[in-house]
Amino acid sequence: MKLTKDQLQKVILSGIGFVVLVYVYFTFFLGPLNKSRDSMLATINDLQTKIGASKNEMHNAITLEGQAAAATNRFAGLKALSPEGAPIAWFPPRIKAFFAKQNIEKSSTRLDNSSAFKQSELSAWMKNTWQIDLPQADFETLGKAVAQLENTEPLLSITRVNIKLAAEDPQFQQAALSASTIMVKR
Repeated sequence: MKLTKDQLQKVILSGIGFVVLVYVYFTFFLGPLNKSRDSMLATINDLQTKIGASKNEMHNAITLEGQAAAATNRFAGLKALSPEGAPIAWFPPRIKAFFAKQNIEKSSTRLDNSSAFKQSELSAWMKNTWQIDLPQADFETLGKAVAQLENTEPLLSITRVNIKLAAEDPQFQQAALSASTIMVKR
């Protein structure tokens, strides 16, 4: 099949037109669509990351809210453990009664020192150091009493224990405890 010169020109022009049409399609129509799609996918990924972070922050906020409520309740409970009045008036009788319940009849408590906290959040609290003397206690009862004291008084910690053997009665020991308490300033 032989093509005439006019037909050959039409075929070549149609081929060039087809190539130009494909070029125009890919460059001016499909190219911007692909760029737009890529930018939209990037935006979607960015937004999904932000949504995930926001959900995590919401979970953290809910957890923090629960912790704040628990801390507020705990703070109110700890504040209630510090009765009205100066600690020197109520703490020694409280300790004497505690050791009497533990079958240690003789005890004396005196205040060594008081100091304020340096942190501004704790400005309403005082740290008191007490000296607790137990002139006659057996070792087992003393150990249980000290453990019970720290477990029942959440704002008290035993900082030092000094135990000596009583020369006149070897079954009993003399104990001196240093205890720190944290109490609300009244």
